[in-house]
Amino acid sequence: MTQHHEPLPDLAGRTIVVTGTTSGLGLALSLALAGAGARVLMTVRDAERGRAAVEQVRAGLQGRGSAETVLLDLAELASVRTAAAEIRERTGDRVDVLINNAAVSLGPHERTRDGFELQLGTNHLGPAALTWLLMPALRAAGEPDRPSRIVTTSSLGHRTGGLDLTDPHWDRRRYSPTLAYGASKLANLLFAAELDRRLRRTGAPVLSVAAHPGLTASELLNNSLTRRSTWRARLLRLPDRFLSQPVTDGIAPQLRAALGPVRGGDYLGPTGAFETRGPAGPARLSATARDPELARELWEFTAATTGVTPDPTPVSLTGPGGTG
Repeated sequence: MTQHHEPLPDLAGRTIVVTGTTSGLGLALSLALAGAGARVLMTVRDAERGRAAVEQVRAGLQGRGSAETVLLDLAELASVRTAAAEIRERTGDRVDVLINNAAVSLGPHERTRDGFELQLGTNHLGPAALTWLLMPALRAAGEPDRPSRIVTTSSLGHRTGGLDLTDPHWDRRRYSPTLAYGASKLANLLFAAELDRRLRRTGAPVLSVAAHPGLTASELLNNSLTRRSTWRARLLRLPDRFLSQPVTDGIAPQLRAALGPVRGGDYLGPTGAFETRGPAGPARLSATARDPELARELWEFTAATTGVTPDPTPVSLTGPGGTG
């Protein structure tokens, strides 16, 4: 797999967790990061596909980094808790970078194991819970001059609609796969921004950064559309096939968010036409994605829904400069 992103620094001694790595962006990220010397923990839902993916990464290492798999189903909170505990144990409670990359899109109205709308559950609730559960390991690995990083992967689709926290699982509304996907990607950005604000208040050596890949020929859309036989689903494959950039270009914003010169709260994406392709740089947020009150409400909803204690916690936000 040819790499079209900027050369990476030497990542020897760095531990990086990447979710959703059996194909597409996640596999390309794992290849690039391990090839630069990092120890990459590749989360996978399917053990057999995971073995094939990690073997592909290891085949190209040439004595550099390492790769290993961790079973994780973001659509099941029990799996998230188990995976987080395993990651913390395997890494000695030190993780330098977490890249929340895994996602689903545009399927029918389905539920996670915990009863959440599938796209919101997989794309936001599961990754948020994983982030909170791994925060002690991220905080331990961070240093003032080299903070740990949490990279939340969003999408151009975040601009397609809003986020209705009065009906988050589409119990009362007619289900729209496109709007539900957009809501989950909007939730990603709101969560990343709120996490950044809370990390800054605590002074923790951890940065929260978001990125999107533009139009990239990953397996995300294709996998989702295989479950839909409508003419609309088939039509959507056409622009995805002919307008998309290769994943080796699409990972550039995520890599810059994980390793490049950034500030907490940054949002990166392709800088070409309509942010669909091109070199990584600042990306545009919708007005709703910049709403701090909605972000705070989402934070509280996420904690109540997942049952995972947020980190930073309200207690750690009290005191000088905190809000309580």
